[in-house]
Amino acid sequence: MTRDADAPSYRENLSVPVSWWLACAGLTVIVWWIFVLATPMWVAAGAAVVAAVAVGAGLAQYGSTAIVVSNVHLRAGAARLPLVHCGDVTVLDAAQTRALHGPQADARAFFLVRPYIATAVRVDVADPRDPTPYWLIGTRRPYELADAISDGHARA
Repeated sequence: MTRDADAPSYRENLSVPVSWWLACAGLTVIVWWIFVLATPMWVAAGAAVVAAVAVGAGLAQYGSTAIVVSNVHLRAGAARLPLVHCGDVTVLDAAQTRALHGPQADARAFFLVRPYIATAVRVDVADPRDPTPYWLIGTRRPYELADAISDGHARA
């Protein structure tokens, strides 16, 4: 396998929204204020820095999850599915995504959804040895992702 054989044809990072970063900044200010009222300034500043770093690192990690479609596989987070085992691809709107991730969910399915992303793509798994019936992947660009998976499956 050459390096070009696995070059991504689609890539999306599921980064957290700006409002979450603003909430992180607000939390830092709140922590600083709570500590500054009862401790020396250096303790308050240190607590605020610790809070900012901890929450910021968590947001960065949570938002670094990527969806990648290459010529060989579909990768959603750390999970990989060979394109030859991708079945039907369905674009879902917000209501369909909520239903398929909620009351209509199959416990055996693979889910990569984020609360701040309303739309998703359902990818049926066509491998008879795999007990996973489908993947539900939250995405901000569902039509582009569906096209990339379908095109990659056709090439594979």
